[in-house]
Amino acid sequence: MAHAPTSIRPGETESVNIYVRSATGLSYTRTLELLKRELGPHYNFEKLWEKHTYYEFVERDALKTMSTMVSTPYVNHMATMTGGLGFEELARFYKYHFTSDKVTPPDTELIPISRTIGADRIVDEMVFKCTHTTEIDYFLPGIAPTGKPLEIALVGIVAFRGDKLTFEHIYWDQASVLVQLGLLDPTNLPVAGLEVARKMVDPFGLPSNALMKRWQESEGLPLE
Repeated sequence: MAHAPTSIRPGETESVNIYVRSATGLSYTRTLELLKRELGPHYNFEKLWEKHTYYEFVERDALKTMSTMVSTPYVNHMATMTGGLGFEELARFYKYHFTSDKVTPPDTELIPISRTIGADRIVDEMVFKCTHTTEIDYFLPGIAPTGKPLEIALVGIVAFRGDKLTFEHIYWDQASVLVQLGLLDPTNLPVAGLEVARKMVDPFGLPSNALMKRWQESEGLPLE
């Protein structure tokens, strides 16, 4: 297995792929942070991201959504591997499988939890809330509407090139989604349903380690 370039020691003979995407991405961000701090330009990523989501969820306009992105963007919804690669595929995804009223439920809400803004990206923590009244292609492809309420804890990594979005990585706990809709029985499984999103909103509102059967065994044991 090839190592990232930063782990290669002098004298090693192992064949290494010089272009390691994760390593070059980190290097780019760190270099850009230094250059932008000293030289600029400075873009308001928060406003750019909010404009993008406004076109997605309020105006529900695929072409306007795409206008906020670079010419070769991509979106990856990790749990279901939905999204698109390149302008045409992503535009098709947004038009027919995301912004359409037949896909995203009309009562959808995005509840912000936290936001971190870096040199070339935003990390957003949020809750996606809706009633499952449509077939949500990007979250639940092939699953007919159940009519049940749904709250999904999400983390989005949104990267920029200049004043345009270049990619989105969206993460969520698919097990919690399936449990909420009655599609997965949580009995004897280390998974939860609505509690996942509720604990994101209010960390002190629900106990930790409820799924850990051995948690009680450590009660009262010394900490040093």
